[in-house]
Amino acid sequence: MNWFQITHLVVTIVLLLLILTQNRGVGLSATFGGSGEFYGQKRGPEKLIHNATITFSIIFVGLSIAYLYI
Repeated sequence: MNWFQITHLVVTIVLLLLILTQNRGVGLSATFGGSGEFYGQKRGPEKLIHNATITFSIIFVGLSIAYLYI
């Protein structure tokens, strides 16, 4: 494995962990269309995790496209 594959693997694992740690707080009722929740802004660690997920998603897509050409 070269450094590019290792970097891609690390970004993939970090992105997976970031996605799994996000707390949606929705129950089973949201599955069938009823939520009853209101929109609120993200604050503190939740905002940090959200922004990190977006950043690592962009890095993941960029590495995946670059991997096609290498």
